[in-house]
Amino acid sequence: MPEQDARSDPPSDRDPSESDPSELDQPGNPSPAGDTWPRLGGEPACLVLVSTPIGNLGDMTARAVTVLKLADIVLCEDSRVTARLLSALGIKARLEPFHDHNEDQRIPRLLEGAKSGQKLALVSDAGTPLMSDPGYRLVRAVVAAGLVVTAIPGPNAAVTALALSGLPPHPYLFLGFPPARGAARRTAFASLRAAEAAGLSASMVWYESPHRIAEMLGDLLTVFGDRPAALARELTKHFEEVRRGSLSTLIAGTAADPPRGEITVVLGPPDAAQPQVGEDHAESLDARLRVELERSRLREAVAIVAAETGLPRRQVYARALILTGEAKNQD
Repeated sequence: MPEQDARSDPPSDRDPSESDPSELDQPGNPSPAGDTWPRLGGEPACLVLVSTPIGNLGDMTARAVTVLKLADIVLCEDSRVTARLLSALGIKARLEPFHDHNEDQRIPRLLEGAKSGQKLALVSDAGTPLMSDPGYRLVRAVVAAGLVVTAIPGPNAAVTALALSGLPPHPYLFLGFPPARGAARRTAFASLRAAEAAGLSASMVWYESPHRIAEMLGDLLTVFGDRPAALARELTKHFEEVRRGSLSTLIAGTAADPPRGEITVVLGPPDAAQPQVGEDHAESLDARLRVELERSRLREAVAIVAAETGLPRRQVYARALILTGEAKNQD
């Protein structure tokens, strides 16, 4: 058998029916490169979602710059943040704040403007719009109105952290920011743990702030066990760092060297050998209840442990009453 030419391309599992790179930027394809406003099927887009850098200005694409230059209105979370970005790029644009508190109020006026030919661009403070940022309701309204919406892809902290984590990249769940309150956060984690008992096996990705990261990691350890994880911070910036290891290792590292900046946490999927929720013995239920009762009210503790174990809430509540009674008697 002849030796394969070292210069030849490696085998590809790409569907031959898919378009190849030579077909990009051809007339009729969405948003061709150049100083033109994006079009789909010959129709100009009414709304363009524009991804912006998550730290490194060099990640701003030429198409993104073009759209922001040509937009009649640039909708943004914080006009001060976006103004600094546009100034650094030498772009002058009309900015309008667009966030969770005014989104519903502004959508009707924006739709009327789009119908009359206004070109709208939407950006978040950093990264890909709608990913833990406002804009979903606007996109839904534009689509419902039969108007054209498209996107300029670009940086995303969650996907970047997942790629750097060393953990299985797919399937994965992006979950945004976890609840700020401890009991609500543990309840949310417990629901995911219960989903794993039903067969879910995926890496999970969250954003978190520096002042809550220690508590979040502790709750992950309590609910999911000591499984592999990664903590990524300041992605694409000068102080970019990715910490990898078990949750207990990350917790120790966080205590010794508290991370700063914008943080993304990736939790690996459950190990096949890890005991599944619902297989725990009564001792394990008691242990979880004791831990949760020390830091949560009775009803909150019951809700968290019931969600995590998949056991009937009434059963968990009855056991919790017994444990609290025993604790009072010991006192």
